[in-house]
Amino acid sequence: MTATVRFYFDVVCPYAYLASTQIERVCAEAGASLEHRPILLGGLFRAIGQSDDPNQGMPAAKAAMNRLDLLRWADLWGVPLSPPAHHPMRSVLAMRAVIASGDVPRAARRLFDAYWRDGLDITDGPTLAQALDEVELPGAEIVQRAASQPIKDELRARTDEAVAAGAFGVPTFVVERGIPGGLGQTSLIWGQDRLHFVTKAIEGTLDEVDA
Repeated sequence: MTATVRFYFDVVCPYAYLASTQIERVCAEAGASLEHRPILLGGLFRAIGQSDDPNQGMPAAKAAMNRLDLLRWADLWGVPLSPPAHHPMRSVLAMRAVIASGDVPRAARRLFDAYWRDGLDITDGPTLAQALDEVELPGAEIVQRAASQPIKDELRARTDEAVAAGAFGVPTFVVERGIPGGLGQTSLIWGQDRLHFVTKAIEGTLDEVDA
């Protein structure tokens, strides 16, 4: 049996950032291949009829609990989490750059850190270029390529793919398990706090029930 995990993410989402610090380990330990799928979260929200910023209008008590929850998860996993001063930022350039890099996992890791650890302005091309240079990717070339129509089209296609899969936010994981050329099982799992379900789906022990 083989298993593949598709990880849909946008670097602007703190929960996707937290998931990104763990999903490679989860897949390696369970023996699954991992495919990073960069999408535009705002585009996903618009496609399903939701506000670009679902935090707007949130009750103050819930907003405070969300912030505390994020800090608790970061502490649990021992990862830094320091939201930029102007969060949320538009992530379209950053997500196009992730695709344009040609090395999506490496670029994604750096830009997640740039946003959630370093507090950098990911809307600024030179800032993105310098961040990518730091992980030995050609930052200036990548940022230039990010403005090309094929890259724009690919980001839109990945976002449409996530919508078609049933995603309504990130992180979303689609686990495909089966015999090559035969029947298999597909599971959709949402949230950094449900990685244990990703493991069970990879192993084939996740009980699927009709909603």
